[in-house]
Amino acid sequence: MAVVGAGAAGALVAVQLCETAARRRIPLDLVLIDPAAEAGRGTAYATEVPEHRLNVPVGGMSCYPDDPGHFQRWLCRHGEPTVHHGDFASRHRFGSYLADTLGRAIITAHGTVAVSRLRTRATSCADTADGRLALRLSDGATVTADSVVLATGPASGGSAWAPAELRASDRFLANPWAPGALDAVGEEHDVLLVGTGLTAIDLALVLDRPGRTVHALSRTGLLPQPHAVSPLPPVPPPPALAGLPLRRLRTAVRRHLATTFRDHGDWRPALDGLRPRVAELWQGLNPDEKAEFLGRDATRWNVHRHRMAPVTAEAVARARAARRLRVHVGRILATEPCEDGRLAVALADGRRLTVGWVVDCTGPGLRLDAAADPLWGGLLAAGLAVPGPLGIGVATDGGRLLDAGGEARRALFTLGAPRRGELWETTAIPEIRSQARDVAEALLAPLTRTPRTNRRRPTDQFGLPLTTHAAAAASFRTGLARVITVRAKAAEAFTRATELDPGFALGHAALALLGHECGAEVDVARRLADAQRGVRERGDERERSFVDVVTRRIETRHGPQPTAPGRDRRASDGDTALIDHLDRFPGDALALSVAVPTIAFSGVGDLDGTLARRLVDRTAPVYDGHWFHTSLVAFLRQEEGYVDEAGALARVALAAEPASGHAVHALAHVHYESGDHRTGRDWLDDWIGGQGRGAVHRAHFSWHVALHELALDDAAAVRRRWFAQLAPCRVNGVRALVDSGSLLWRARMSRNWTGRVPADGVLDAVAVDLVERPATAFTALHSAVALTAAGDLPALRRLRRHASQADAVQREVVEPLCRALEAVLEERWTTAVRVLRELLPSLRRVGGSAAQREVVEETLLYALMEAGHSDAARHLLQERLDRRASPLDRRRLADLPG
Repeated sequence: MAVVGAGAAGALVAVQLCETAARRRIPLDLVLIDPAAEAGRGTAYATEVPEHRLNVPVGGMSCYPDDPGHFQRWLCRHGEPTVHHGDFASRHRFGSYLADTLGRAIITAHGTVAVSRLRTRATSCADTADGRLALRLSDGATVTADSVVLATGPASGGSAWAPAELRASDRFLANPWAPGALDAVGEEHDVLLVGTGLTAIDLALVLDRPGRTVHALSRTGLLPQPHAVSPLPPVPPPPALAGLPLRRLRTAVRRHLATTFRDHGDWRPALDGLRPRVAELWQGLNPDEKAEFLGRDATRWNVHRHRMAPVTAEAVARARAARRLRVHVGRILATEPCEDGRLAVALADGRRLTVGWVVDCTGPGLRLDAAADPLWGGLLAAGLAVPGPLGIGVATDGGRLLDAGGEARRALFTLGAPRRGELWETTAIPEIRSQARDVAEALLAPLTRTPRTNRRRPTDQFGLPLTTHAAAAASFRTGLARVITVRAKAAEAFTRATELDPGFALGHAALALLGHECGAEVDVARRLADAQRGVRERGDERERSFVDVVTRRIETRHGPQPTAPGRDRRASDGDTALIDHLDRFPGDALALSVAVPTIAFSGVGDLDGTLARRLVDRTAPVYDGHWFHTSLVAFLRQEEGYVDEAGALARVALAAEPASGHAVHALAHVHYESGDHRTGRDWLDDWIGGQGRGAVHRAHFSWHVALHELALDDAAAVRRRWFAQLAPCRVNGVRALVDSGSLLWRARMSRNWTGRVPADGVLDAVAVDLVERPATAFTALHSAVALTAAGDLPALRRLRRHASQADAVQREVVEPLCRALEAVLEERWTTAVRVLRELLPSLRRVGGSAAQREVVEETLLYALMEAGHSDAARHLLQERLDRRASPLDRRRLADLPG
């Protein structure tokens, strides 16, 4: 396959071809033909001027139709961590993104797709005797391909509007984007830009400087409208627009704009809502109506549809206010040279301008210039292509070129600007990326093999078949083994599985889960999109169901999850799908790991844990006493208060698999809840130094040891533990927030840490969004605790404002908790005590274990003691000692006055 042109359209086609071919295991030789030094830039994204910004927000510029946040995440990983989806990036950065995405796609497809790059031009395309296509190149070589994609970009505009003497002048710049075109423009002379669209805006920003006037001239004098600083969501148009004659369509669109402006205070959402339907509306017009639209409506449509970034609009407004940019309505009638080398420009209305340079900013043309482009000229002359409606672009059938006989008989495709005659809106990335996907699908569909149903598939360790080959299945089994033992490097094993088989949906879905719920360094949205594509193309019923579960969980909740659920504990849509999946496929160990809230994943949500309990009971016959299932039962039994039974089950599981993190976690809780602190400390400390060396949540196990040391009132041991195993240099992200931060606060409240606790370092190890705008109530609770430990009252208030606008649990539990902790920091003890007491009964809704939620009860006890409420503090301490032994609580009880 050959792709002619490696600008944005060509790069997007190549990305789709590489990834889809690799996913489907279709061997492919792909040739990219373009003289540019770097793929992905073309004319639009080659500029290095930082003021040249995209005219579509970051959130609309992803390479992938099914992953709108991809460009934003790329910017975050490449030096712009605070970029927002509504920001406007520089065009050069977008070109770098296209080139990098293409490079990664080529690497991913290596072994399946062989990509070569020819830095030359294609000058002709013709049929061969064997039904293929021959591309003649400007260097004299020929490339013969089974199929060709013409991604040549917009047609050249030409300068037919310019008088002959102007076109002949060396002071006329016909192509301002040619390399070095502006180098000759001096610092002192005024400049005339012909055209007032986005090209003129870009040039005006480059040429603007004190002492110079930049003139911009067009027939209407209309500049592009600016984007809104705070854009509103699109407002869909009325449904009955299709098929209306132009006159009535014009009226209906104006009414839609007026209604939206009246209801929302802005016309832009109305126009944005029209965008998905533009092609349908354009195709509903007859040729005369299309011609009328071009003559009467196209300019106003373009200035409102193709808008400036707000920062660009501000720069333009400043230049106009300072009279350095002047906009004129009219056209050039004649030009003549002045004695000093400048040009005297006569306008049709009698005005005269004297400028040093005239620059053609009229932009690309609508119609292909056969004389300027020998490739398209030859195709049109040979009848392999025909002009599109009104002579604009070329005619296609879904991107496949129609020939002179009206047939699409060749594997000859185009996309983007050459399709403008039939689609009108086809030059922006949101349209081009969808066309690139469709072209790749049309090219590869005939080559996709139907899977053999009688072939024996590999299985996971519990006997469930996997839709992949043996090598990828082996890596998947390794990853699954690490998940069910709560061992490190599960993500690396799943990544290896997807590298071996890019179309392996379960591998991608597992990675999306690990990134979403466990904080693994995974591009969650990208992996989820890959899983969805893979399972559509080749997935059995179990795999489709599992990918659906992962999709629902990620769409329901956003952000990584630590030890336990952090959301409203009522069953969510994702929980319902997970329960249904396990009813049908009880042997899916990865799904069961997700469902039961122990330490690795967040589990299903309900108020009393009965859902998780019911799931382990229902799945028990399939596992027949397997240590993995026994470990889950052990954890649930201790949560239900059956400490002795839980301990016995955990020891059975550990006898079979000493590395089982679920069983270790269950036994750690058993020791703590039974008050067996010395045994729990010593046993767990030994495990961390032995079998636990490869545990993925070692920090949480260290936190459990530190809880024992706190309960034993051993301040020196707590400090040693924190610095050795829980300090930010050893723990970061969610684990630092949940484990390290909460331990510091408990140590301070219990006087096991004197002086200022190093909570600032903990917060520095966690992303600001995770601290101040957490996605879940569980994370929010621990954010509030860590901010209190650090004494950061302003951030705590910001967290409270976020919680007040978040889900029900954050509103009803975390928001009052923040208020109580603000009172603690301000030493308003009566308020703190009242709010904390009211919170305790509903605290379970936040999720997590009783040991984790206990930090709130500890804070209440601290507030009672600071407020001098000795009787209430004594009563609470006695209740705690009735639950379990604690030298710390005995000391605090003895210290109470009276």
